[in-house]
Amino acid sequence: MKIGIDIMGGDYAPEEAVKGVLSYIEKSPGQQDIHFVLIGHQDAFTPYQNLLASYKERYTLVHASEVVGMHEHPTKALKEKTDSSIVKGFSLLQRNDIDAFISAGNTGAMMVGAMYTVKAIPGVLRPTIASPIPKLDGKYNFLLDVGANADCKPEHLVQFAQMGSLYARYVLQLDNPRVALLNIGEEEGKGNLLAQATYPLLKEHGSINFVGNVEGRDLFLNNSDVIVCEGFTGNVALKMAESIYHIFREQRKIEDDFLNQFNYEIYGGTPILGINAPVIIGHGISQVLAFDNMIHSAVRMVSSNLTEILKSHFAGTQTAQA
Repeated sequence: MKIGIDIMGGDYAPEEAVKGVLSYIEKSPGQQDIHFVLIGHQDAFTPYQNLLASYKERYTLVHASEVVGMHEHPTKALKEKTDSSIVKGFSLLQRNDIDAFISAGNTGAMMVGAMYTVKAIPGVLRPTIASPIPKLDGKYNFLLDVGANADCKPEHLVQFAQMGSLYARYVLQLDNPRVALLNIGEEEGKGNLLAQATYPLLKEHGSINFVGNVEGRDLFLNNSDVIVCEGFTGNVALKMAESIYHIFREQRKIEDDFLNQFNYEIYGGTPILGINAPVIIGHGISQVLAFDNMIHSAVRMVSSNLTEILKSHFAGTQTAQA
C-alpha cells in the first residue's frame, strides 16, 4: 500500500507532516507493507530528513518545486502551479502510483483537484466531505456534508446518507449504522423545504437504516451514527464544535474527557466521499498527531476497499439517471 502525503500543506509544513509519518511508523510496527510517498520541495525536506533516517526503505520523496498557498484561488493556482505538491499528488493518485492522498493544504484546491483529476464516481451527483462529531458515550456521529456543498437538493442528501452509511459500515465497522436527518424538530414534516422533501426519500430508501430527524441538541448524543445535512448547516455545526474545544480547553484550560474528544487532531482529517480514490483533507494547523491519524484514516479507507464498494453501489444509479 502506498500513501501519498503533501508535506508542504499546512501552517507547520513540512516538519509536522514528516513527524506524523515517523509517529505512524513507530506506533504501527505491524504495518510494514505501507510505503509513504512524500511530495514536496527537496530543500524544505532536507532539514527533517534525519528524522526518518532509520526508515529510508519506508518512504520515497517526490520533488515538487511549487506550493499552493492557503489563500490562493484554487482553480487558478492548480492551473498555474503544475509542479506544486497538490497537483503532483493528484497526478500520482490518478495514475494509481499511490493508493490514497493526504494534505493539510488549501482545502479549495484539494476539492477542485479531486473533482477534476480523480473525478466523481459514476452515478454520484456530488462528492461530499464528512467529519466525526464526538458523542457523550465516547463514540462519534459522522456528519455530512460539512462544507463542500452549501446548497443541495433532496437527492444530494439521499446520496450523502448512502455514502455516509457505507463509510460507517465498512471503514468504521458499525453494524447497520443509524442514519438521521438534521432538522429543527423530530417530527416528520418539520423543517425547511429541503428537509421536508428529503425526509420521505430517506424513509423509503431500502439501503439505509433511517431513524428520522435529529435536532442540534442530538449531535452529541447516541441517537444516530450518521447525520445528513447540506454543507452550509454542516459547516456551521462543525465550526461550533471546534470552537467549544478552543474556548473551554485551550483558553479556559478545562480538563474533561468528553471535551478532549473535540480536538480535531484525534480524527486527523475529513475524507472526500464519492470520488474515484481515497483523499483526506487535514486542518491547516495540523500537527504530528493529526497527520498520524490522517494516515490511519487513509489506511482504513484503502484496506476496506471503500472506493470499489461505492462504485458498485452507485453503478445502477448512473443508468437510471441516463
